[in-house]
Amino acid sequence: MITLTICNHKGGTGKTTTSINLSAALALSGSKVLVVDLDPQGFLTRMMGQAEPEVSASSLMLFESEISAAPPILKLPTFDLIPSSPALSTALRKLTKPTDVLWAKEYIQTQIHGYDMVILDTAAAVTVYSLNALVASDLVIIPVLPEYQPVIGAEQTYQTVKMVRKSLNPGLGASKFLFTMVDGRKRNHHAYRHYMREKYQDDVMTGIVRTCTTLSVSSRDGRTVYDSNPHARGAIDYANVADEISTLIQQKDEATAREMDPERERSSTAQIGQKTT
Repeated sequence: MITLTICNHKGGTGKTTTSINLSAALALSGSKVLVVDLDPQGFLTRMMGQAEPEVSASSLMLFESEISAAPPILKLPTFDLIPSSPALSTALRKLTKPTDVLWAKEYIQTQIHGYDMVILDTAAAVTVYSLNALVASDLVIIPVLPEYQPVIGAEQTYQTVKMVRKSLNPGLGASKFLFTMVDGRKRNHHAYRHYMREKYQDDVMTGIVRTCTTLSVSSRDGRTVYDSNPHARGAIDYANVADEISTLIQQKDEATAREMDPERERSSTAQIGQKTT
C-alpha cells in the first residue's frame, strides 16, 4: 500500500481538485483508492457532495488514542473517503507534543487495509495535520499554478518536505511538482514552467494539467471529471499524471527491493557481466 500526500502551503493551486481527479484516475486504472480529507475546512468532503459528518465518522478518528470502531470510510462510486470535520480545528490545540506528528502514520499502518493507494488531502498551511500526512507518506505531489505566488508557496512546501524527510521520515520518496491550470496562451506560465524545470529538473512531473472548464464544473456537484466528460482535457491530463505516478511507484518498489536484497542485485549484475563477455 502506497501513501501519497497532495499539498501546497499556498491556496488556489488546484490541490483539492487534483486530490479528487487524480484519485479517480488511479481508481479507474485498477487501483483501490482511499482518500483522507485532513483539511479542517473540508473542501474535498463538500466537493464530493458529502454533508458534514459526525466527529466519530470523520478523519479526526486518526488522532484518537483509543480506537474502538472500524475506520469511518464512506464508499463512493469511484474511490472511498474518510471525510473531514470542523472539529479538526479545535483538536489542533491538543496536538502539541513532538510525537503528535506520528498519529496518521500509525493509524494507516494498523487500521487501513485492502487499498493500493491512500491519498491524503491537506490544508493550504503548515499544521500538525499536514506534517502528519508527510510523515505517513511514501510520495508527495505539490500542485503548482505557474504564477509568482503559487510558485513561491510550492518552493516553501518543497523545503518542508525535505525537512520532514531528513528529520522524521527517511523513507519519504519522490517529491514532485505538478503544474496545474496551465494556460498555454500566457507568457508568464511559460516563464515559470521553464524556471521550475530548469531549477528542479526531475522533481517536476512531465505531465501537466491544463485549464479545463469541466474540472471546475464537476468539482461543484460531487462528480469527478470522469463522470462529467471522460474525454475532457482535464480527464486526459489526470490520466497521464496517474500513469506517471504509477511509474514512480514501480521505480520506488524496485529501489526498495534492491536495498533489501543487495546479494540478488550483485548476482544480477554479475550475470549481466558474464553475458557480455
